[in-house]
Amino acid sequence: MTTKIKRIAVKRVYEKPARGDGNRVLVDRLWPRGLSKERAELDAWLRDLAPSDELRHWFHTRGHAWLTFRKRYLKELVNPEAGEALNQLYRLANQKKALTLLFASKDVEHNNAVVLKDLLEGMRKPPNGTGRGAIRAMQEREAKRMPR
Repeated sequence: MTTKIKRIAVKRVYEKPARGDGNRVLVDRLWPRGLSKERAELDAWLRDLAPSDELRHWFHTRGHAWLTFRKRYLKELVNPEAGEALNQLYRLANQKKALTLLFASKDVEHNNAVVLKDLLEGMRKPPNGTGRGAIRAMQEREAKRMPR
């Protein structure tokens, strides 16, 4: 399944919607505190794409374990519920030239929306495993992002 998106953005759901956002998709399991549904201006809320409560709590206590979180999160995306939501995300991605993945976390660089963005940009279909090749590819992408 390929995407024909020209731009994928990741931003906090609390930021004001912009004209160029395209399809706005919330990828958190819980609704963001203090935000009305009208103000969020969502096209979809795919809560099944969010990490499990166990993984989310684990990562909040170990914020330094980003690569481990990514690996575990990708494994969770193989579950049937997440797979169906991921297919819906791919369909939404193909509808417009832009897609904005929304999240509530204060950490804008280390959250599940970032993993989903990488997945959409670098894979033609949903993951079916997280073997050494997938981990190596994630590490290479991380290394490219690091300032020199």
